[in-house]
Amino acid sequence: MPVIAVLALDGVPGHQLTAPGICFGTAARCHPQVDYEVRYCAAPGFRGTGGAAPFGLDTPWGPEGLAELGACDTVLVPGHDGYLDEPPCGVAEALRAAAARGCRIGSVGTGTFTLAASGLLDGRRASTGRRHAAELAARHPRVEVDPQGAVVEADPFYSAAGVLGGLDLCLRLITLDHGVPVAVETERQVFLELHGPAGPPGGGAVTGPAGTDGADGPDRVTARRVPGTPGPAGSGLGPTLRWMEAHLDRPLTLDDIARHAGLTVRGLTRRFRAETGLPPLQYLLRARIQRAQRLLERGDEPVARIAARTGLGTPANLRHHFQRYTGSSPSVYRTAFRSVVATLTWSQEGAAGGVGPDAPGERVPHRP
Repeated sequence: MPVIAVLALDGVPGHQLTAPGICFGTAARCHPQVDYEVRYCAAPGFRGTGGAAPFGLDTPWGPEGLAELGACDTVLVPGHDGYLDEPPCGVAEALRAAAARGCRIGSVGTGTFTLAASGLLDGRRASTGRRHAAELAARHPRVEVDPQGAVVEADPFYSAAGVLGGLDLCLRLITLDHGVPVAVETERQVFLELHGPAGPPGGGAVTGPAGTDGADGPDRVTARRVPGTPGPAGSGLGPTLRWMEAHLDRPLTLDDIARHAGLTVRGLTRRFRAETGLPPLQYLLRARIQRAQRLLERGDEPVARIAARTGLGTPANLRHHFQRYTGSSPSVYRTAFRSVVATLTWSQEGAAGGVGPDAPGERVPHRP
């Protein structure tokens, strides 16, 4: 089972600390052949989260646990207070040791300062909150800073902006691990759970911050898989899947996709079902809906423009398929999603001096 280690530094925004448990736990609950375990590792000096309603964390793992977790596949570094200071004792060393073992390492918001302080981002692209980009570039001139705050991939390092950037980053890692269909459904379920109460679908079980029965304590998340839903995507179609995602606005046909993959239409369909659990055009439609979700969440473009950019053609066609896959109309989805952002964002009244380590304004329109 892949292990996700979340490094908790003092003053971490609560929503960034819990996002990995929510995302990876939801993915495992809702899909077969998806297993994740999330472990929270407290750094030296950790007292609790920041913000208006701080909470503590009781965990058996300190930063030395990152070196001891032999099964650790991914390390995540959320934002935190004191990000301009030197990392707490042992943190940079633990991150370098994790990288040397081949772990993926991701950072969110001001957590990128800590990752950069380890030297691991030298000569690589990275992202942080938009209002912190200039400071990151000044302090770490060997890091190529993306000023837009989008998810940046510099394999095996990944970084994203704050506020809901942690959700974006986790969903991107799930896409890399298990393909677009799993990520699309995970995002949908996460959104539904954040916007209103929802029980575990299909009889799945989650322990820890993503939903709790207390079996493994508050610092560990495990999930039980449920049968009957698409399996993970393999690597054989990887180039074609990326090509499709880069050309969603075009009227792609089965022949176009098969030609790019170097397969017959029959062979393409067989390969798609084996690797993604979906036929090619169904996969394409779900990728277009996911793109529409992203555009609705992160910008103010009219529905007609989004329909054109996603290859769905007309607003009526977009509304039809969007309602079918998300259970909501585009306009209702946009309004509801932004209410979630407002709820999770640091408020002017709740953060010292009017802002937190990952304050409002860091969520910027994403342009796929």
